[in-house]
Amino acid sequence: MNYIVGIDIGGTKVAIGIVGEDGKLYHHTKIATDLSISPKEMIHRLSEAINHLVKTSGISFEQVLGIGIGAPGPLDSKRGIITCPPNLPNWHNVEIVCMLEELYQIPVRLENDCNAATLAEKWIGASQNNDYFVYVTISTGIGAGIFADGRLISGKSGNAGDIGHIMMDPTYGTCTCGQNGCFEWIASGTAIARQGSEILGQSVTAEEVFTLYRNKDPRVQDLINNIFTVIGAGCTTIVNAFDPEKVVIGGGVSKVGEPLFQAVRSYVQTHALSPSGRETEIVTSGLDHHSGTIGAAALLLQDKGALDEISVH
Repeated sequence: MNYIVGIDIGGTKVAIGIVGEDGKLYHHTKIATDLSISPKEMIHRLSEAINHLVKTSGISFEQVLGIGIGAPGPLDSKRGIITCPPNLPNWHNVEIVCMLEELYQIPVRLENDCNAATLAEKWIGASQNNDYFVYVTISTGIGAGIFADGRLISGKSGNAGDIGHIMMDPTYGTCTCGQNGCFEWIASGTAIARQGSEILGQSVTAEEVFTLYRNKDPRVQDLINNIFTVIGAGCTTIVNAFDPEKVVIGGGVSKVGEPLFQAVRSYVQTHALSPSGRETEIVTSGLDHHSGTIGAAALLLQDKGALDEISVH
């Protein structure tokens, strides 16, 4: 069997996996995203991690069809350039595809990370039987991938679905993008950690805030209940705008589980504009935290016709 190296670049970590043509993730690792070093040096670390993973996996580079990369936007997927993502503040006009093609002499594809994860959900995840769905990731940031009419809608440069920078409530202050009150600034994992730290008077992670929430700590109940409402409003906006059969929610924040999904379903059922919209399925990712890595690999298989039922436009 042949394989693809899938790379999911995030604001805090980079996940790397070896994915088979069957969609199975056979080997994986991760490294920290170090924003204190240059993108070139970070890509060098990434290359070292790829080399080590391939070497220890027992496969040869001759079996590797290519490398797929999912990265936060804005980017230019057609030119293979990461342009200016807010969550990677020193990554400006990074020609990552060219750099990795020069190193490995194999095809390399770049796509918005949410778009890549959306392909994975369609391929072997929660939306295999859906031709109209939106994948939403809520992690360091917030983004979405839009699948409609049996195809991925990526936009003219690959940046469609950047819902994290929809304005939700300007009273929350200025987002990293410069706009006030973005969805991501209020309800991402980073935002939850920031607001929780302010409330508790000490530095905490989003996971720690959710642990306090589950333990019914009164200090964070209003915060998390409001976060759930904002996510519900965001998903209702998606339902009203794109009329999907299903909204799939992934990313670290989704791991809070049923309290989040109950709140979002209730909000959508109450506030979606159309009767059919109120019946939209709201489900968790079918691939846990590996959808980005598997989806990045899917970019290469799609190019080679192994995913004929999925097209990107």
